[in-house]
This record gives sequence, structure tokens and C-alpha cells, in this order.
Amino acid sequence: MKRTAFFVSDGTGITAETLGHSMLSQFRGVEFAQITLPYVQSEETTRQAVTRINQTAEADGHKPIVFSTVVNEEHREIIGTCNGLVLDMFAAFVGPLEDELGVRSSLIVGESHAIRDHEAYRIRIDAVHYALDNDDGARTRHYDKADIILVGVSRSGKTPTCLYLALQFGLYAGNYPLTEDDFDDLRLPEALLPHKDKLFGLTIDPDRLAAIRSERKSGSKYASPRQCDMEVRALEALFNKFNIPSINATELSIEEISTRILAKAGLQRRLQ
Repeated sequence: MKRTAFFVSDGTGITAETLGHSMLSQFRGVEFAQITLPYVQSEETTRQAVTRINQTAEADGHKPIVFSTVVNEEHREIIGTCNGLVLDMFAAFVGPLEDELGVRSSLIVGESHAIRDHEAYRIRIDAVHYALDNDDGARTRHYDKADIILVGVSRSGKTPTCLYLALQFGLYAGNYPLTEDDFDDLRLPEALLPHKDKLFGLTIDPDRLAAIRSERKSGSKYASPRQCDMEVRALEALFNKFNIPSINATELSIEEISTRILAKAGLQRRLQ
């Protein structure tokens, strides 16, 4: 089954996409064509959105699913006239919250993504810079500032996880790749020894690792199943030897990896 889903927003569309993706992911038997319509902020752009939704409904022969986070009440009413199943996030949640809190909502466009807390924004930017500067073992002299240092073999997901930890939680995350040289004697690199309490390991199934590496260097020793199996076995032995906490990231998204690291390492996020 194929259906179309629209994410309609008077801002970036990030909130509508996030909530919509979470709901659509529960319907594995349906293939969704996903269309984001951001910055729907005037009557004209709202009617243009409705026209596009209606055209899609006619072409598909099915009502599109419409996730809306439009704030303006008049614009929401216009969207409600479209030939789609409209899931209005504000109608569903803001009304009950107003009733419970006894306070009217501000209904300000873009409020959820505005830079209101400049200190929090600075923390996020500094954390991202740290992750980039301390990626892949490029620099180790700043590890004393790290909240966590991810270790694992090449292509196990260390870099994107560090960036997510920085962006979402404001954490200073560095990462260091472990190689065959480190596995020979099952020893930690000198640069990591003073920071052993900050280390967290990412491991991955050898078959998955070989597939990922093959996309980069197909046919190489680096991507061979035998090499990947050897590295992963040695990596996990190293984790066991030095009691380094770890998780298997094979079937996990970056979001899941990051939140599990937070829970297992007992880290406190700087950004709420």
C-alpha cells in the first residue's frame, strides 16, 4: 500500500516531521511518500498548501495524511477544508493544556525553535565545535574537557553519534578509532589511558560492518568479512579487559545509541 503524507508548518516543519514520522513508523505495511510544506504563514501560502494536498488526493485516489503544526487559527481552519485526513497537533494538545493550566497559549509562530536561551545556544555550538575538533582521534590534548569519548573500530557510528550528543544534549563528545595496532597486545592507546573513566565503546556485527565498509572501499582488505570479524572480536576483548561499557549499535538509530549512552554512562544533558 502506498499513501502520501504531508507535514504542514508555519515554521521549519521539524516538529511536524518528528511527530509524523513517529506515528507513520508504526505502519510497516504502508509506504509513505512524504512531503514537507514549511513556512505556511499567510492566507495565500495556506491556500496553496490546500491546493497541493487536494491535487495529490485526486491523483492518488486516496486522502493524504496531513500532519499540521500551524499556529494561526484562521490558517488552521483553511487547512481543515482540504481533502485529507488532517491531524492538527495544536488542536489536539494545546486546548487541553490551556484548560489544565488555566492559561492561554501565546500562539507565536516558531516559538519552539527560537533562540530564547542564548546560553543554551552557545553550549550547543561549542559542543558541536568540540565534536568536530576531536573527531576520529585527530586531537587528543583536549580530552580532559570531554564528557565522553567514544571508542570503536572504523565505521561503527562514532562520528554521527558524537554530533548528535552535541546538538541534542550539549555534551562534549570526542571519539577515537581503535585499529589493528591496538589489538595486537590488547592495549589502550597512550592518549586514552588518562581518560579511561570517560571511555564508552560502540561495537557492531561484523557482517554489517563489512557492508558499510564495502560502500566506501569495495573489495579491499579493510572491508573483507574476515578483517571485520577479527577487528570486532578483538575490540570486544579489549572492552572486557578494561571494563569499558559498551553497546552494540548494529540495529540502533543514532537517536537510540545516544539516549542509551546517556542512560548507561549516567551522563546529565546540558540542554533540556
